Amino acid sequence: MAGLYRIAISILTLCLPWPLRRRILGSVFGFHIHPTARIGISLVLPRTLTMAASARIGHLTVCKGLERLQLGESALIGNLNWITAFPKGDSLGFFAREIEREPELVLGPHAAITHRHLIDCTDKILIGDFSTFAGFRSQILTHSIDIALSSQSSAPVTVGKYCFVGTGSILLKGSSLPDKSVLGAGSVLTKSQTEGGSLYAGNPARHIKYFDGSENYFSRIDGIVR
Repeated sequence: MAGLYRIAISILTLCLPWPLRRRILGSVFGFHIHPTARIGISLVLPRTLTMAASARIGHLTVCKGLERLQLGESALIGNLNWITAFPKGDSLGFFAREIEREPELVLGPHAAITHRHLIDCTDKILIGDFSTFAGFRSQILTHSIDIALSSQSSAPVTVGKYCFVGTGSILLKGSSLPDKSVLGAGSVLTKSQTEGGSLYAGNPARHIKYFDGSENYFSRIDGIVR
């Protein structure tokens, strides 16, 4: 019933002017939304929400089941994203062995998730400062079935700082992309990579080359690339 109440309140506030809607979301749900941050016509229903100055969530995005959603200064979640998690404390016993998992999504300052992506936050996802989850139709999957144990399992996914994830990519549970790295379009990241400043591509993604350090993308001070 509590979940239906939150959904109903969220839907009823969608037509209100944003300043009033922000105050209601803060007073009813306890969300911490900076006065310069903004949520479009979207259902954003984590247990806790923190949006720093100038952070934005676009239109027709759904975010549900998360314990925590956090957007740093000027961070962006675009339009038509589907962001979900398997909630903690489920009565059906899923993920019962994983008492320390954290169903949450954290975007650092100036990080961006663009449009039309599928994000599974059954365990923690971290998108580092100034990183771009770009294009469209990419996926992050933090859970799967453990065949050996015949049970659901999860692991965090991390995208480091100043990274670029190309369109149509898939990041699987336990994978990580190191700082100042690029994941090529259509790649599948299956494990934790460690060589920063690199291009990774393919299925499974492998190290292709190092960047020389002169690339402006890796030193920009504004998250938006014009």
